[in-house]
Formats: sequence, C-alpha cells, structure tokens
Amino acid sequence: MSDRKNRVFSFLGHWFTIAPVARHTLAPRRVSASVPFRLTVQDAKYGEVRLSGRLHHAPSDTLLVVVHGLGGDVRSHYVLSAAHAAEAAGIASLRVNLRGSDRTGEDIYHAAITQDLHATLASAELSRYSRILLIGYSLGGHIVLRAATESTLDARVRAVAAVCPPLDLFVGARAIDEPGRLVYRRHVLSAIKEIYAEVAGRRLVPLPLAEARRIATIRDWDEHIVAPRFGFRGADHYYEESSVAPRLATLAVPSLVVAAEHDPMVPAHTLLPVLSGARPPLDVRWIDRGGHVGFPARVDLGFPGPGGLEDQVVAWLRDHAGG
Repeated sequence: MSDRKNRVFSFLGHWFTIAPVARHTLAPRRVSASVPFRLTVQDAKYGEVRLSGRLHHAPSDTLLVVVHGLGGDVRSHYVLSAAHAAEAAGIASLRVNLRGSDRTGEDIYHAAITQDLHATLASAELSRYSRILLIGYSLGGHIVLRAATESTLDARVRAVAAVCPPLDLFVGARAIDEPGRLVYRRHVLSAIKEIYAEVAGRRLVPLPLAEARRIATIRDWDEHIVAPRFGFRGADHYYEESSVAPRLATLAVPSLVVAAEHDPMVPAHTLLPVLSGARPPLDVRWIDRGGHVGFPARVDLGFPGPGGLEDQVVAWLRDHAGG
C-alpha cells in the first residue's frame, strides 16, 4: 500500500471510530421494545452482585447475547446496531451490562470475567431459547471468546463473534498506552473511572478514589485497580492468566473475529501474530475501511445478507449455529 493510501485509510480508521459515537450522541439509534433483565450473582469478595441488561423477546428459539466493550454499556451505538440486526433477522437479543457498567456501584469488571456471562446464560428467563449466539465488541469480544474456550460454556451456545477484540492483553495495553493514542485512552479511562467512583461510594475499593482518578494509563489501572480487586499479583499476572490468545486453539464452537486493519485502539500489529495461523473453528475477517467497532454502512465480509456489519455477522452466526 502506498504511503498516501495508507494515510487515507489511517484517517478513515479514526473517522469510523469517532463519527459513530458523535452521531449516536446526537441521534441515538432506535430499537424494538425491550424489558429489563436483572440477575444476582455471588462474588467471593462482595457477596451479591447485581447484573442488568435489556431483553428483546421474539417468536424464535434463538437468542443473540450482546456484550459491550470497556467503558461501554447497553446503550452503546454498536450494541444497539447488533440488537437491530437481531430484530431484522427475526431472533431475540439480550444486551448485557458488564458488572457496574450501568453505574449502579455494584463492581468493576475485567477482560476475563466470564462467570457473569455463564450465569446470565443459565438464568431462568433465558430458558425458553434453545440456541444462543454471542457477539462481543472490543473487551466484550475478548470475554465471549474466552467463554467459548471454557468447559462451563452453556451447551446451547452454537457460535461466537468478536468485533475488534484485543487478544493479547499485555500487547494491547502497551499499544493503547502509546502517546499517539492519548485521546482514546482518556476516553476509556474517563468511563471506567465513573464506574469506579460509583463503586467507591458503596464498597471497599483497592485504591482511594482520588488516587484512582489520577491514573493515566491502562496498565496502571490494571496494576492498581483490576489486579488487587480480583486477586492477581499485578498487571502482568492478570494479562498472563486472562489473555485469550494462547487459548484460541481450544475454542469449543465456531468463532468469528472481525478486525479493522486501521483500528486506532486495537492496532492490527497486536492481532496479526495471534491470528495469522488461525484454523477452524476460528474464522478471521479483516476490514480495510473501518475503525474501532465503527464501520461504513456497507461492509463486504463475504457473508450473505444486507451490507451492514452486524447484519452480516448475525448471518454468519446463524449459518454456523446449525440446527
């Protein structure tokens, strides 16, 4: 690729990361009617922790579960796009809030907190569905992939998709902490600090709130907040124990990774060493015109169905779900 073309696509990577957020702020996407989803899970440190979400029922035996990224929630633009794609496909969907992301002060979360996802799938409210599809974005993509490598995965889960996921947490944290990604890092840290502030108002936290607010890198956040909260010895131990990269060979169901070649938050160079030798059941698709969880209105992934990213991913999930 020529330098000029590379600069153009690099600009588009930033554009498709930022523009969907700005557009969603001004005019949030409308989705079908939903009902509150609530669940309580047991945590070794905090006891009962409440989870929440929004459930869109449909006259179908198939449910799409949507997991947001770091700092996001069930109202994030890409989560709503996934719910809209599910509706268009005639299937139900559940938009899941990772613990504390709804700003209730319940707790914080991390890249491998799959126990909450497993508990969600096992809830009585979802028992009507015989087939479950998972889609996660960014950190949520890491979580659904990690869940798909675990023996506790619900047998009804037939296929999984991850959009712009970090796979090697050490490499991913180092990349987003680079000076050129300051704007994105501040945006993410601002959101997770809001979550932490709510938790600090009602629970014992690893670091005083004033000190937590001064943290300026993802690695420091993981070192001083995530690691002590969840029993890791430090950031490196957290990354080593949690990264899905070395576990991809044990995926139990068909799994799709969609990555953007010019993603400014999860750069391609952090994924290539992991994905270059991908084998079934892992399918990898790269997009040249796209950003971090943001893409053009029409994307060609080589899948059937309409041209929107979520529409095509849902088509892939259904096609690989069998039954």
